[in-house]
Amino acid sequence: MDKGFFIAEIEACSDMMYRVAWSILRDDDDVQDALQDAALKSWEKRNSLKDEKFFRTWIIRILINVCYDAQRKHRRTVPLDSIPEHSCASIPDPDLAIALAAVPEKLRLPIVLCYSEGMTYEEAAAVLRIPLATLQGRLRRGKEALRKELKAE
Repeated sequence: MDKGFFIAEIEACSDMMYRVAWSILRDDDDVQDALQDAALKSWEKRNSLKDEKFFRTWIIRILINVCYDAQRKHRRTVPLDSIPEHSCASIPDPDLAIALAAVPEKLRLPIVLCYSEGMTYEEAAAVLRIPLATLQGRLRRGKEALRKELKAE
């Protein structure tokens, strides 16, 4: 993988990467750090990617791992009283964004990957390293939780 391809792919995935990282970390500074760490790690490990057509799922998996590492390091709660403007641009309804924030991360991440980022179920299952049936179950439970949150508001 050459430098030009890598940079072009990172730029093409940057908005999606931001939204995925935001759905896990909920803090703009932490998200920016995670994006940089993921880019650096993926550049260092670029030769481990066997097929360039899987770049998007590969980089998202690296980003998710970096985000989980950041969570383990911080072990703190981030208040959900504000959603950054950068993130709101991709979600047309602020009520939906607030309700989605209330859904547990285990159920929220499949929703974000499949419905917001447009990944297929197979791609999202591969990124999350879970069986397809587990992904479908989490999507179903996530949509139910989201429905309850929206009715509660």
